[in-house]
Amino acid sequence: MENLKKGIGGSKPIYKIKMEKDVSVPMRDGVHVAADVYRPDDDRGKFPALLAYGPYGKELEALALTFPPQARPSPLWDGCIEAGDTNYLVSRGYAHIVVDARGTGKSEGESCGVMGSGGGWEGMDCYDLVEWIAQQPWCDGNVGMVGISYLASVQILAAAEQPPHLKAIFANGGHYNNYEFAYQGGIMWLMPRAALEGRGGDSGFAVKHATSAMKKRLTRDEFERLIQERLEDPDIKNYPNLYHMLHYPDSHPLIIDWVLNPFNGAFYWEGQPINRCDKVKIPTHLSIKWGRGWAVDGTIDCYLGVKGPKKLELQPLPPMQERPFHEFHDLMIRWYDYWLKGIDTGIMAEPPIRIFVEGIKQWRYENEWPLARTKWTKFYLRPRHELLMEPEPLDTSSVPPDGFYQAPLTVTSTVQSLKWATRPMREDMEVTGPGALYLHASIDTEDTNFIVKLYDVDPNGNKSLMTTGWLKASHRELDESKSTPWRPHHPHTRSVPVVPGKIYEYAIRIYSFSCVFKAGHRIELEISSIESLTDSATALLPPDSFHLPSGRATTHKIFRDRNYPSYLLLAVIPQG
Repeated sequence: MENLKKGIGGSKPIYKIKMEKDVSVPMRDGVHVAADVYRPDDDRGKFPALLAYGPYGKELEALALTFPPQARPSPLWDGCIEAGDTNYLVSRGYAHIVVDARGTGKSEGESCGVMGSGGGWEGMDCYDLVEWIAQQPWCDGNVGMVGISYLASVQILAAAEQPPHLKAIFANGGHYNNYEFAYQGGIMWLMPRAALEGRGGDSGFAVKHATSAMKKRLTRDEFERLIQERLEDPDIKNYPNLYHMLHYPDSHPLIIDWVLNPFNGAFYWEGQPINRCDKVKIPTHLSIKWGRGWAVDGTIDCYLGVKGPKKLELQPLPPMQERPFHEFHDLMIRWYDYWLKGIDTGIMAEPPIRIFVEGIKQWRYENEWPLARTKWTKFYLRPRHELLMEPEPLDTSSVPPDGFYQAPLTVTSTVQSLKWATRPMREDMEVTGPGALYLHASIDTEDTNFIVKLYDVDPNGNKSLMTTGWLKASHRELDESKSTPWRPHHPHTRSVPVVPGKIYEYAIRIYSFSCVFKAGHRIELEISSIESLTDSATALLPPDSFHLPSGRATTHKIFRDRNYPSYLLLAVIPQG
């Protein structure tokens, strides 16, 4: 940028708020959406503006003015208060425009599809809103966007439409791969229902008028056929909430679309942010907290895909930010002061990637991802539940498989699992990047879930969850053309039943993380087929952050011998 003004940090708090409620803004198709405008109390000035476009209701978002931030697992944490800290933004010379998405809150129109999938209206509406904002007498023509999670995802959709006055975006904690948002490794994640319908503390969409995209585009017979197909799934038969939903789809017009699409097809591809990010040409800051691996890798993929000036920040645990959303606003102001106000805050002089390294609790800058100095290292699953760098020399007849039997949750609350761990570290070992578990296994049913968790275990046995991996056995197919050893790519376009008793190699993607495992600590790998409902790490995630449990009673055998070498591939970073 030319003619930058010198500044230190970001803008200082100067202004108080002037507010206009329920402003009606026309969209290109004649629908009017409702906006609350918060701007600096200086009628003589013109200011840059930050748009927050969301479906949860701007009256809920207004709690950011008065409600103290809450952290998970507080029952007062509401993941839907995502539009940003209005007091902070306005005091620093920005207008903050909070808008009810069409079909929600006080806005007109129909809500159909979510985050680009099944709809496509979010990006176009944001285009119209950006251009309307830029023409207002209090705006200087420079517009950015603000918001976390859903409100971050739509920033990519908006920027891909290339509205002339959208000068930069700051997307924190977004979901950009919609299939991965709904199905990790082909296993359905139940949290999206909480976000859409309101469960476990989330308020959900402030739905005024919603329609199922699948019901809208399919014939009645086609829609009913999909319903019946899903009802035949043993996992759904053993989960009453989804069984109910499929029998009464009109009561669940948004989440039903995700339930009816267990494969990664046209419903997800047509408008999801990750498929649109190459259209983003403006300055883009992307950030995410470690812990929700599918969102972490989606953010990294989006960063690699956008085409304008860009930054990536991978932020510390715990995985969820407080609500109302207020964290990292100092960083956001440094970004927007540079791009919207022309103040040289120094942010573009820094390397493009900033990561927080768990274990040593330190920030560090990097220039690429994965890191060029990575030493890809295999840790073999061995007898007596050890993880060693040396492969097993004996065959199956000498070292028979480990195993566990898991009954469905309809008859037990006990979660069975197998664990392997390294010996205590002799010296610090850093692992930063993606990974994979190559697992040789057989089961005695046609399908199961493989749930992988990786822990940092201190000398006293205290465990910290670092990352996860997920794979439904029937989704084991790989697309070799898109796979690397550290990033196996499963297309998830169909289900291929397992032959009971047959040994398969399952390539399970391990989501990116960064941790220094200190001397005396161990790396622990845990494999199960369902999740513990009382796991302490799960309590830090959003409401209903469980996956659809396997409905089959299944015996799992894990092979780790010379013939079937199962191993964990990790991104070890050499020290010094």
